Amino acid sequence: MCVATVVQTAGFPILCIPLILTPPTAKSSDPPDPVPKKLIILNYLCFGVLLAGINLLHAVGLLYLSASTYSLIGSTQLFFNAMFALAINSQKITPIILNSLIILTFSAALVAADQVPDERAGVTKVEYAIGVLCTLSASAVYALWLCLMQLVFQKVFNAKTFTAVMKMQLYTSLVAAAVSTIGLFATGQWRNLGGEMRNFNTGPASYIMTLVWTAISWQVCSVSVVSLVFLVSSLFSNAIVIVALAVAPIASLIVFHDRLSVVKGIAILQALWGFSTYLYQNYRDDCRVRSQIRMQKQMQTKKQAPALAAVPAQTQTQTQTLKVALTQTDVGETSQDSHCIVPIEQANQ
Repeated sequence: MCVATVVQTAGFPILCIPLILTPPTAKSSDPPDPVPKKLIILNYLCFGVLLAGINLLHAVGLLYLSASTYSLIGSTQLFFNAMFALAINSQKITPIILNSLIILTFSAALVAADQVPDERAGVTKVEYAIGVLCTLSASAVYALWLCLMQLVFQKVFNAKTFTAVMKMQLYTSLVAAAVSTIGLFATGQWRNLGGEMRNFNTGPASYIMTLVWTAISWQVCSVSVVSLVFLVSSLFSNAIVIVALAVAPIASLIVFHDRLSVVKGIAILQALWGFSTYLYQNYRDDCRVRSQIRMQKQMQTKKQAPALAAVPAQTQTQTQTLKVALTQTDVGETSQDSHCIVPIEQANQ
């Protein structure tokens, strides 16, 4: 159980590679106000500890529940995300988005219901209840985690760069891996690692490689989720996760030649339809924002037009005044010259 918790965040060193290779961003002429380092570290610590708790709850749920029951309960995180986004992020839930969330949840539930009910042997009713409670809590806390991360990106981290996303995922995973590792040694489950490696079907080397590539895959998935939260919203990011869950049977069909039942086919169509309606709502919102920006520019142009029209009139008035002044100067000089000439002629006479 603790090994599964550690693996979900232990692949964080792989994130150092893109972080080092990312070129530094050019400094803007109006840089944002610097964020206190203590506040940044506090955010990393809180998100890391919370992520370690989420991973532990998921591991307990998988320990006591079948895969179908776990997936069915896990699909509820989309509704938790919608409620938290409405309360924390002021997310606007339109009828189209609500319809999309319902369809996506049903598609994930169909995929879970189509699986063979392989109830865990030897699981008591108390353990089953603990598994249901932990999985439900993990879905709710994970939805809260995404919404809080969106809030931090909007209110705390002023730098809108890819580096900010990578640092958030790197340091959060570092804290979560440290907390999970402490739990692994505190519970004494590290003593079972040698037996698990020896009893693995294809040997210790395959066991280690499985853990390594699982850790790397988790980091790729986590970076994608955090990036969508950073670029769009937590609700959109969670919707993508549910779509991937529903469309996963296609990958199983291609890679593992798994059977694609009618129920899974309907679930895939529902997922695609729900996701397309979500995209349609985003398209409408984007068109409305563009239209508002265009109207604001037109209003600014109309306000500036009288001022621009007054500039030539002022220039023309100034030009006329200058001509009059020059004319008066020429007349004055001519009169002075005539006064000087007359007395000379009179003297010669």
